[in-house]
Amino acid sequence: MIEDPEKALAMHRWMVLSRVFDDACCQESAHWFPSQGEEAVPVGAFHGLRSDDVCAPAYRGAPVVYLMRGAMLEHVLAGTLGKRTAFARGRHYGFTAPIELRILPYIQGDLGPIISQATGTAFAQRYRKSDAVTVVSFGDGTSNRGDFHEAINIGAVWKLPIVYVIQNNSYAISLRIERATAAKALVDRAAGYGIPGVAVDGNDVLAVHAAVQQGVQRARAGLGPTLIEAETFRMRGHYAADSQTYRPTAEVEEWKSRDPILRLEERLAAVGLLSDADARAVWGAVREEVARALAAAKQHPDILPTDLGLDEIFATPLQES
Repeated sequence: MIEDPEKALAMHRWMVLSRVFDDACCQESAHWFPSQGEEAVPVGAFHGLRSDDVCAPAYRGAPVVYLMRGAMLEHVLAGTLGKRTAFARGRHYGFTAPIELRILPYIQGDLGPIISQATGTAFAQRYRKSDAVTVVSFGDGTSNRGDFHEAINIGAVWKLPIVYVIQNNSYAISLRIERATAAKALVDRAAGYGIPGVAVDGNDVLAVHAAVQQGVQRARAGLGPTLIEAETFRMRGHYAADSQTYRPTAEVEEWKSRDPILRLEERLAAVGLLSDADARAVWGAVREEVARALAAAKQHPDILPTDLGLDEIFATPLQES
């Protein structure tokens, strides 16, 4: 049974858009970080939040969160191409946003600080006596950093309105999780902070959404954080051109059989909400939408030296008198 058919169909389309967007970016750049197979986590976690809530998505799959928050597809694609019109003005490919979207920028190269920054926005929400909340997601590798523990500890002590979501795809680049973490389950760490820990099937978008929404309701009620571990898997490599020699082909193929989009389509079909023809229509429409937006984004102007903010980094040389 699906409690909210309209929401389920909406999340299906968002996942399809994320997949098609991701495919297009992989075609454009061998260095793109694919999210195929993980779409249920960002869509399920961040769908349906209020406009005054703060989103801090993991970099893998982040673009769909920008789109769900109201960013234009063409504009987000321009960001991935490093265009002058991008939110980041071409400084990096796209993971930043205007303040009205209330999305924290996720800067590749240093992944842990976003957890502390999100905890900071939760503190600000509490300080302002708002009932808004913050939701932050990050990978299993990032959860081994010290700032993960420090941030969750202070969030728990101060009962801040935040939900922490571990997007566990079992690999930190090429390092298998068992070689980096002795705990049998990352969610078990929640007990050490005195907060609820919830393990969820990260390839079931409805389950992810339900778990995060329960954490959001708890946070809004002033009861503090929740730690959620969503177990998922990336179907492609760490980056688009990754040869993936570090993991068995059989493992990848087994996880492909759990494709979160196909699983939702089967579930929707079983209750008469989405026929095969309906699903094909969604995929076709989304592919056309992305193709049009990508073609338009490619026409956006490229960056100039003045767009890189050198004047914001270096002082203007003093003129000799």
